[in-house]
Amino acid sequence: MNFELLVDLHINEYRQGPGSDAETLKALSFVDFAQKENLKVADIGCGTGASTICLAKKLNAKITAVDLFSQFLDILKNNAEKAGLDNIETLEASMTELPLEEDSFDILWSEGAIYNMGFTEGVKQWKKYLKKGGYLCVSEITWTTAERSKEINDYWNEAYPEVGTAGEKIKVLEANGYSPVGYFYLNQNSWIEEYYKPLINSFPTFLEKHNHSEDAKLIVAETQAEIDLYMKHKEEYSYGFYVAKRVL
Repeated sequence: MNFELLVDLHINEYRQGPGSDAETLKALSFVDFAQKENLKVADIGCGTGASTICLAKKLNAKITAVDLFSQFLDILKNNAEKAGLDNIETLEASMTELPLEEDSFDILWSEGAIYNMGFTEGVKQWKKYLKKGGYLCVSEITWTTAERSKEINDYWNEAYPEVGTAGEKIKVLEANGYSPVGYFYLNQNSWIEEYYKPLINSFPTFLEKHNHSEDAKLIVAETQAEIDLYMKHKEEYSYGFYVAKRVL
């Protein structure tokens, strides 16, 4: 996989994965101290910052937006400036080696990114950065049915062996010192209208920019195959949004 091209495909999109401001705010509604002042928040794997900016507009908080790719963070900084937001700082770092102060954050946020290190590992590693009583808010690929077609079951078990049901994810949270307080699935609009349609519309410009190279065409073909698979099996999986309080 050519990661440079993959970043370039997504860099001009407002979202680098399924989601919406409405879903971000729905998850935030489970945080019982969201109206407090001077909160400290980290948005891990923030991309170009759709969720970061939504949170920054809603919270009285200092938000640290973390991503591995500086190109995404540059766009986030520009968008934050355009929105008149001065409560966001960016941090270029890997989510597996976060240079964050331990026991210091009120909220850790991550939409559609924790799979990069695995849900269980992320839940375990990130806990140390939360204050006791702080909240972990993450969206994670999740089965929405007890039984699934072989095609989609095989695809996700190969692509992300940690894919599971909501009950399995909640057990992981409980086993690692969290008390779940809220959960819901992202709706299909958050996939189709917010993420996939803008991405599809960007394909011709992306291919032209890269002179229809074989690598560029491969990335578009693989992305289209992912979209086709979702449209065929969208009743069987989604992102689950999990909100849990650190209690241990």
